[in-house]
Amino acid sequence: MTDLTGKVAFITGAARGQGRSHALALARAGAAVVATDCCAQIPTVPYPMSTPDDLAETVAGVEEGGGRGIGVVADVRSRDQLDDAVRQGVDAFGRIDVVIANAGVAQGFPEEETHSPGEIWDDYLAVNLTGAWNTIQATAPVLVEGGRGGSVILINSTSGLKGMSRGDARSDAYTAAKHGQLGLMKAYALELGPHGIRVNCVHPTAVATPMIENPAMKAWVEHNLPRVPSRFGDAMHAGRLQPEEISAAVLWLASDAAKHVTGVSLPVDAGFAVV
Repeated sequence: MTDLTGKVAFITGAARGQGRSHALALARAGAAVVATDCCAQIPTVPYPMSTPDDLAETVAGVEEGGGRGIGVVADVRSRDQLDDAVRQGVDAFGRIDVVIANAGVAQGFPEEETHSPGEIWDDYLAVNLTGAWNTIQATAPVLVEGGRGGSVILINSTSGLKGMSRGDARSDAYTAAKHGQLGLMKAYALELGPHGIRVNCVHPTAVATPMIENPAMKAWVEHNLPRVPSRFGDAMHAGRLQPEEISAAVLWLASDAAKHVTGVSLPVDAGFAVV
């Protein structure tokens, strides 16, 4: 079993879905958890986003399992809010060892479009790409100063490995941002490597979370599936994965078992990217 006893994980987008799963998995392995989330609705996102109650439920789950955790409301679009969350985490636990840049927003078709393509593009890049950069920027100094190395894990997507856009602004921005995260990962793997800090991407396929299981995403899939059916299959015919299956890969990358793994794109997609 992976042992992260004594380590501290800083996780964005931790109120529900994959982020919550990662928080619980790392806590079970012994890590203390700083769980952050914006806990608010972004107007251009066509499905319900997380709430403060969701974040509290994540922290409660960590504690019920015998772990230590705090929840901090912080929007990854705001460097100031992330800096404050990092300070709260260090004040509570004294260090940060693992960073999971999980926060993201996904494509989908609303019942009625009320936003311009430019508004959608700006919001989606701000969360999915700038948010990942802000997360690294806010946490890297703490990792470096700690002098113990560390692991930074960007939760990417199979959309970062193959083109998934069909010309709508949300899909364009999501795909562009996820490809951009790859460049970010490679740049910081070089920058932070001399400090023993590893930086990697995990690329899940569709995962059974509220981000995927909602009417807006269903409408998007139903629109695109007849047009490009080959883009929606996977080699293992697995369908949607469970969050815990992604967390298993995250846990490995966070552990000493992956201490020489950096600059890597790790698909957890049942072969989606090769179809």
